[in-house]
Amino acid sequence: MPYDTLEYERAGEISTITLNRPDKRNAISTQMIDELLRALGQAETDPVRVVIITGTGKAFCSGMDLASLRGMSDQGTEDHLKDSRLMAKLFHGIYSFPKPLIAAVNGAAIAGGCGIATLADFTLAVPEAKFGYTEVRIGFMPALVSVFLRRQIGEKRARDLLLSGRIIEAAEAQMMGLVSETVPASQLMDRSREIAMMLLAASPTSVSRTKHLLLEFDASSLRADLDLAIRENAAIRSTADFREGLSAFLEKRSPSWSGV
Repeated sequence: MPYDTLEYERAGEISTITLNRPDKRNAISTQMIDELLRALGQAETDPVRVVIITGTGKAFCSGMDLASLRGMSDQGTEDHLKDSRLMAKLFHGIYSFPKPLIAAVNGAAIAGGCGIATLADFTLAVPEAKFGYTEVRIGFMPALVSVFLRRQIGEKRARDLLLSGRIIEAAEAQMMGLVSETVPASQLMDRSREIAMMLLAASPTSVSRTKHLLLEFDASSLRADLDLAIRENAAIRSTADFREGLSAFLEKRSPSWSGV
């Protein structure tokens, strides 16, 4: 299958999906979301047992690209809901992927990119990588990722990151539980493959059934929470603060918040 925003490679029982927009810091576009979902679908049906996601260039994924952000200002309610459902589908697809998923984070993972990086089963990161859910800084809200983050690192730490929008270093991300290991850049992919080989040495039936069980524990409440988050993610795009924050970000100026 041809891809424009990523590369898909299969070597034995391991597939590697590489975000490939280095000139845009691997920023997320609608096309990238569609292609990521398609690549995950390909990895699910291919005869592989482990999937690695990484990025090219200096960033893993810097969040939504500027073209997508500019387009939001002209959208109506149904378009906002459609976009929210699509991003929710991607996040849920990564979180609930039936095969072990390893994120090899080669650089900054911000906003939606942070979600992609940290929803994998294993998240390896170079020491220079930075993480953050920066949505509140531009009048947006990290509604979709909050559904998963509360489950991953707990309520208190989730509030810290989501309410402040602060960017953290890889070491702090590991301390919080967002990152499994920090690995020198020269060893990142080798270590990812080491973990993949460890998984391949285990019973495929046991690994598959264990992951399925872990996902089933919380499946019904997660779906309900995600439905709520989709509505909130769409609703905030109709606020004055969102419009101002988006304009200020695109114009590279400080926002003037109205609080509505």
